[in-house]
Amino acid sequence: MRLRLSNYIHLLPVSPERVLIVDAISHVRLVVTREFAQYLHGFTTPRDVQADDTIRALLERAILTDKTPGDELAHVAGMLAEYHGRDPGVLLDQFRRKASEGVQPYWAVTAALGESDLKGGGRRVDVLLFGECDVQMEADFLRRDAAARGVDLRVAATFPSDLRFAAEHAHDAVIIGALRGRFTIVEEIHAGREPHDAFILQVREILRGLRQLTAAPILIDNLPEPTVQPLGLAERGAHGHRNRFRAANIALAALVEDFADVHVVDVAAAYAGAGAERLVDDGEVGFVHCGSPGWMLQRAESEKAAVHNIFPDLAPLARWVGGDPYGREPVAARAHVDALATVLGWDRKKCVIVDLDGVLWPGVLAETGRPFAWSESVSGPYSFIGLFFGLHEALLALKNRGVLLACVSKNDEATVRELWTYEDHYPKQQLLTPDDFVTWRVNWDDKVENIRSIAAELGFAMDAFLFIDDSPVERARVQARLPEVEVWGEELFSLRRRLLNDPRLQLPRVSAEAAARTELTKAQLQRAGARSGADGMSESEFVASLNVQTRIEQVTSPESLTRVSELFQRTTQFNTTGVRFSAAELAALMGAAGNYIYTASVSDRFGDHGLVGAAVIRQGDIAGLVLSCRVLGLGVEHEFMRRIIAEVGPHHPYLTGRIIPTARNTPVRNLYRDHDFAPAGDGLWRLPARR
Repeated sequence: MRLRLSNYIHLLPVSPERVLIVDAISHVRLVVTREFAQYLHGFTTPRDVQADDTIRALLERAILTDKTPGDELAHVAGMLAEYHGRDPGVLLDQFRRKASEGVQPYWAVTAALGESDLKGGGRRVDVLLFGECDVQMEADFLRRDAAARGVDLRVAATFPSDLRFAAEHAHDAVIIGALRGRFTIVEEIHAGREPHDAFILQVREILRGLRQLTAAPILIDNLPEPTVQPLGLAERGAHGHRNRFRAANIALAALVEDFADVHVVDVAAAYAGAGAERLVDDGEVGFVHCGSPGWMLQRAESEKAAVHNIFPDLAPLARWVGGDPYGREPVAARAHVDALATVLGWDRKKCVIVDLDGVLWPGVLAETGRPFAWSESVSGPYSFIGLFFGLHEALLALKNRGVLLACVSKNDEATVRELWTYEDHYPKQQLLTPDDFVTWRVNWDDKVENIRSIAAELGFAMDAFLFIDDSPVERARVQARLPEVEVWGEELFSLRRRLLNDPRLQLPRVSAEAAARTELTKAQLQRAGARSGADGMSESEFVASLNVQTRIEQVTSPESLTRVSELFQRTTQFNTTGVRFSAAELAALMGAAGNYIYTASVSDRFGDHGLVGAAVIRQGDIAGLVLSCRVLGLGVEHEFMRRIIAEVGPHHPYLTGRIIPTARNTPVRNLYRDHDFAPAGDGLWRLPARR
């Protein structure tokens, strides 16, 4: 293709190594390296190039164009035409807000972008930031942290008073932080009031306002805990300085439960874990600012006029913060991107496969004769034995979150089952047993083939697995032959923390179905085993023998929306459109006339599957329908569709649905065809009303 530099792009050198790109129409500003700016300058004269990720990113941002100057002028006029008749200044301001990327200029902390930064790669995610200096200064650090995870994160920031920005700028999630209401926490307390009341009121109003404009997930920061106190040890009781902030954080955690898909990011814990004294500036400038000590190293020289241009040497402060004025921002960015990964379901892991010897217990079980040789006469439970007890406990916590556990071990299975026991004095509620695993591969076979076998049995893609093994040879073999599988086990000391903190092993909320997933999956595997053993029985006869019971309900209250959202987030095979409805989106849909949300719950003679199916219908259009793979083949999808057609169809001239093909949703492709829908082009299917 033949491309040139847009007529509206200006390249402005701001330092020997940095060049500012400014779009004269959108006012989007990007700082790039001088080397990359020279590459762009080469397009002053039109050039023929092959499209790659970098070129596509430059076209998307309108830095390069394939249009002639006249056509580009017409294109820009066309984009602005929707605002025809408005004041030209308002017109441009509206367009610029919609196209904006980055933060308010005073708080911009930006690394110069090179080719690898601009070309992005991976999934694109757009995030809005609402807050004062703290979160705005973090914007570029968010981008860098996400890029390291293969995510092209685009950030646009504004102030909490500018909530309409959420209606004007496309986004996948919202982050709120650094609210000015925190300054009231240290004020005089009035009778019958709590110090945090004004702060919580501000948060409530922001959340209410945003929920009228967006259904996207919202992350809100709690408050950093003070590192110093005005009265020191004499700060006493619930209204002591530090306890005021702690109480505000507790009240915030309670408040967000009133809103769908709103989540607290515990920045207080993140800062404490990284060393809060070097990340919170209450030891330098004030009790409630809660900024970063390092920011003083980057203040504008003009601000020294307030101190007669006389100020101490900054070298001691630089040493105190480790030489980096922005040591706090990467910590906050990591906490925020972790939370985004959890609420948006990035690369979620469904199953942890663990080796046994050297991981769940020391040494080789067949040689030691029992997992441990512990008693309280030898040591307390938090001595060396605590490392293994803690690992067991972490894996049990994952099980309670809905992550499945499996094991792959080169061992004799009968020996392992015989020796894997604990005496009565062991803390059994903290320790794994064979029953906690959904499936085993304890044999002398190749571990790679055993992992493949487990993936086939569970019906999961390889990237849904985390494999833990203490053997570097086994880890290397799995990494080489199954590169999609995440592999851990280099050392055990960080393993518990990694398991408990990795966002890919977390859910925003744990539903009853998630907590029961191990038992539900075991029942599914028993059903599959029964089918393979039912020789001579037809498929319909086998399904009839299961005594399948399906309960289909229209959702009229919010209690089940977390599980419905989870189904849309997790289901990849029987998923008509791949749309991932959030709980907030579902709540908004449920409250609007002409919309319906249906759920399907299933049980059979092997157990209760729980809530396994969901459908969202908007004004006669089936916007999404999902069904857990646990019940595929039981005829549930047909009963589900018949109910929707019978109850929703008569209210509309046509009932429509769309199939958007993905790499994994082959099982759902014929759903509408099998229920007499007619193809209407571009994946759309239509069924006339049956009155």
